[in-house]
Amino acid sequence: MKKTKGLAAVLLALTALHAAARDDDHGRHDHEDRTSVKHVLLISFDGLHEQDVARCVASNACPNMALLAKDGTTYTNAHTPGLSDSFPGLAALVTGGSPKTAGLFYDVSYDRTLYAPSDTSCSGTQGWNVVFDETTGIDAQNGGALVHLDGGGAFNPQAIPNAKIDGVCKPVYPHNYVKTNTIFEVVKAGLPHARTAWADKHAWGYDWLNGPSGSGVDDLMRTEINSIDPKTNTNYTDLYTHTEVFDDLHMQALINQIDGKNSAGNASPGVPTIFGANFQTLSVAQKAVVAKDGGYLDASFTPGPQVSAAIAYIDASLGRIVAELKQRGLYQSTAIIVTAKHGQSPTDHSKLVKNGDTLSKLLQTNSYLDPNGNYGQNATKTGNLNDGSGLVGTGFAQTDDVGLIWLRDQHQLAQVVKTLKDNLSCNAPGICADGPYAYLLYGQRIKAAFGDPKEGRTPDIIVQPNPGVIYTSSTSKDEEHGGNAPDDNHLGLIVYAPGMKHAGGIVNDRTLTTQVAPTMLKLLGVNPKRLNSVAAEGTEVLPGF
Repeated sequence: MKKTKGLAAVLLALTALHAAARDDDHGRHDHEDRTSVKHVLLISFDGLHEQDVARCVASNACPNMALLAKDGTTYTNAHTPGLSDSFPGLAALVTGGSPKTAGLFYDVSYDRTLYAPSDTSCSGTQGWNVVFDETTGIDAQNGGALVHLDGGGAFNPQAIPNAKIDGVCKPVYPHNYVKTNTIFEVVKAGLPHARTAWADKHAWGYDWLNGPSGSGVDDLMRTEINSIDPKTNTNYTDLYTHTEVFDDLHMQALINQIDGKNSAGNASPGVPTIFGANFQTLSVAQKAVVAKDGGYLDASFTPGPQVSAAIAYIDASLGRIVAELKQRGLYQSTAIIVTAKHGQSPTDHSKLVKNGDTLSKLLQTNSYLDPNGNYGQNATKTGNLNDGSGLVGTGFAQTDDVGLIWLRDQHQLAQVVKTLKDNLSCNAPGICADGPYAYLLYGQRIKAAFGDPKEGRTPDIIVQPNPGVIYTSSTSKDEEHGGNAPDDNHLGLIVYAPGMKHAGGIVNDRTLTTQVAPTMLKLLGVNPKRLNSVAAEGTEVLPGF
């Protein structure tokens, strides 16, 4: 029997939770009496490790971050909840939940309950390779070049799968795909006249920040980092200094919003209640090959030339933002959180292993996935990624410095696990998962941590290889993220809130980045349990709040 009720069940559950929140007499605390915070600013400097913060603050290499830490609290033991790709990393910060409740495992993933974009009657085979990245914008339709900074100004219809909900076949946009609500929706529902804003790296894939309502973010800046810069005829990730040009757009958007304007600076709706932006410069510098001055010099997180310059850039950006808050008289009413969606691995270049995608090759060789790689979006009829013509019901493998496996046939789980265990070493066709930090996650363990694979969204198997392993032969990058290696998940986290009793404090307790979301709501005087993931997972506010 086909699983056509999965998304419908999620939507029904969300409706019930929203109703419960509306009926909660304690949904919003007395804002004026409980807190002096009127605005919350969240900044994600992707790739920012805790060790980066400690080193640059101690050496005075990032004076603005040091000043913020002096006024706030530094959390030295903050971690992502199990996976560290951009989607689950950001979802942790804005939903308070892990992939188990948010349902986001990667920007490129798989869902057994969905139908192909072309199957508008939901009458064919289920099981779709969901790709919500730079190809989600209409520029990418039919394999088109990404020529517009805003991704073309609309969704690429070939990127939007379908689901049968209450007997009706409906498109599943990214905001339909996320399984839980977001801080933006909760703030708008909980505070009168609240306004929300965010800027990120993909113009249309990050529509999920709007949450299931589809309207959580009033000012969602549509910027695409993989679009072609007409000045260079390359995208903004070719060199970290070019990424600075892209990130400057986000910094200017924040300056505009602090000044009471919208992100574009062409209207004046007022300062957002909750807002923020993502910055990619550090991440790009970390990935750059060590032979070309990228990455780190040693296991002690000594930055190479590109990373050192990137840290100086993000610190200067933070300084400009804080200076603008002070100039506008907002520093004493604005909480500021500086952290990251994810880290980057390996910082110790001596641990780097790039043997190619041995995991996918092993699965293909044993016919667990198509032997020729004809599955999901690897098998579009036109050869263009995410053009809606990919194969359906094939299963999928997503690999970076982690492996997520959705089996074509879930009955083969035990057999696949045996094959993986028989090939744990790095010897061909080994998958390099035989070290102390490596593991295979499946069965009851994956169900407990990430949800039941039988419901359609959760991978059947997660392979965490030895730290330093990247499933690629690419010569253009020496670091990657997405998994649960120590360098992926141990992040920098500084929280400044006006009137903090213990300014300059350091918290060494282990914390999760999921705790940022309820903390932001607490600071604004909104009940954190209005976040569905917070209620479901029991996520607590950060220590000290």
